[in-house]
Amino acid sequence: MRYSKAFIPTMKEVPSDAEIISHQLMLRAGLMRKVASGTYAYLPAGQRVLLKITGIVRQEMDKAGAQETLLPSVQPMELWQQTGRDVDYGETLGTFVDRHGRGNVLSPTAEEVMTFIGGGEINSYKQLPINLYQISFKYRDEFRPRYGVLRSREFTMKDAYSFDADAESLEKSYRAMYDAYCRIFQRCGVEYVIVEAETGEMGGSGSHQFTVPCENGEDVIVYTEDGSYAGNLEKADVDPAAIPTDQPDVGEMKELHTPNAGTIEEVCKFLKAKPHKLIKTLIYVCEDKPVVILLRGDHELNQEKLTQALGGKHVELADEAMVVELSNAAVGFAGPFGDVIAKAATVFIDHSVVAMNKGICGANRSNYHIVNVKPGRDFPLEGDNIKIIDIRNAVQGDTYQGKPLLFKRGIEVGQVFKLGTKYSSKLGAKFLDADGTEHPCLMGCYGIGINRIMASAVELCYDDNGIVWPISIAPWQVIITLAGADENITEAGEKIYAQLLEKGIEVIIDDRDIRGGVKFKDADLLGIPVRITIGKKSIAEGKVEIKLRRESDNKKVDVADCTNEIVTIVESLKNELK
Repeated sequence: MRYSKAFIPTMKEVPSDAEIISHQLMLRAGLMRKVASGTYAYLPAGQRVLLKITGIVRQEMDKAGAQETLLPSVQPMELWQQTGRDVDYGETLGTFVDRHGRGNVLSPTAEEVMTFIGGGEINSYKQLPINLYQISFKYRDEFRPRYGVLRSREFTMKDAYSFDADAESLEKSYRAMYDAYCRIFQRCGVEYVIVEAETGEMGGSGSHQFTVPCENGEDVIVYTEDGSYAGNLEKADVDPAAIPTDQPDVGEMKELHTPNAGTIEEVCKFLKAKPHKLIKTLIYVCEDKPVVILLRGDHELNQEKLTQALGGKHVELADEAMVVELSNAAVGFAGPFGDVIAKAATVFIDHSVVAMNKGICGANRSNYHIVNVKPGRDFPLEGDNIKIIDIRNAVQGDTYQGKPLLFKRGIEVGQVFKLGTKYSSKLGAKFLDADGTEHPCLMGCYGIGINRIMASAVELCYDDNGIVWPISIAPWQVIITLAGADENITEAGEKIYAQLLEKGIEVIIDDRDIRGGVKFKDADLLGIPVRITIGKKSIAEGKVEIKLRRESDNKKVDVADCTNEIVTIVESLKNELK
């Protein structure tokens, strides 16, 4: 490739709407351009990176026994209605009605369609196991797209789906994908950690998430220092809070007027109290029935733990009408008394609430709160509809199995799930065993964000001058920079360029008629791993300069030795990622 013919529109200034380094550098290096909120076009250099990542993913999927397919990006809404995920995804689902009045979904993932395919073709246990995958665009109508392609509306994902006859076979399929993912991230040159994860909207019995540790990541990794436990925030378990044995008498409950104080912050300000002294009474709805959650005021509900506690059923915040009907008070003033507890289908009380001795909570009366509330004395901790469980997010100071929990941010780049029969039983993916008995297939699904690997690599591999690509996914392996218009410079550059192409090296020659300093800045910004500089002084000595992007020093080699030296360097860099 000749730089003079390439479309690589670099930018000097940092775009004002680019929040994190990967977003900034991917725009500045001319890898992509924003078309609309959460929607990006990939330019030639960016597409080369995506194709490199896609190639690695495809090779490892094929090696693991998966077979590539391509599914439609427009899916019938009725399939999503059969699994109930039209409700689970809610407004995140991109939908439209076609000219015939049929509802359609812009694919955010493909469990429904792939299970539909499996249901139409799988008949016998002899056909199993099967693992099918695709690499395609997905769409999710994110409420707040941000961080460039880390949280975009349209993205490229590899999604695979396995069909097995029994749990042992599913475990083998799951492990094959798990191991393949480890090889993929190793080959792409990105550091990763594997954590236990909740299955979320996918459902199923187990999941692991592959996360790139990064300050700008939206995910939170929770772990113990000795490495014995790691999970994402949605999955992280915490030890129950200890109940003090010498709790003093708290006195009788007392109702206080708290006008217009319906939030934790407002109540704390009005009563001059700390958030951990408050008891939050949250009212949700599941299958049209109220579900009540009691949390300490400084803790946040873990939505995934709530969903799992309800058996994977869809749950959402109750509307104002239900809150008023149940508590006889405006939103923000509900408390764990009377009908709020008695009429709830289920009451989940977090361990931290049980350990409280003197709490403040809503009075089930608008503009009033109650102080001196003692759990167990003033509201029940036992009952047919009451469950005491861990239902909150872990926070600093929590422990797991007695070990302090630590926190760091990360970017989710892949996740594997054991789906079980959630989809196969609803969409008819069944098989006959050796005795002629019908069973639903046991399924797994396995996703990787192609764009996220690209952005994660930038987040990990950069310096003040630009990107520092791992050689396996760099747009080009080598750049030849002609630092001058001298005929000898051009002749030597063209010769080395032709020799490298013959050796199979991916090389771009910067033959633009501009200053050498600009060329150097563009080469660093673009992050090409190896740079050959041919200048007037060096060529007069019969030499060229070779510099690795990740290093500050360069070295001079004879023009005649340059090609072989570059081949050796490239192979060495590639071997580091094996």
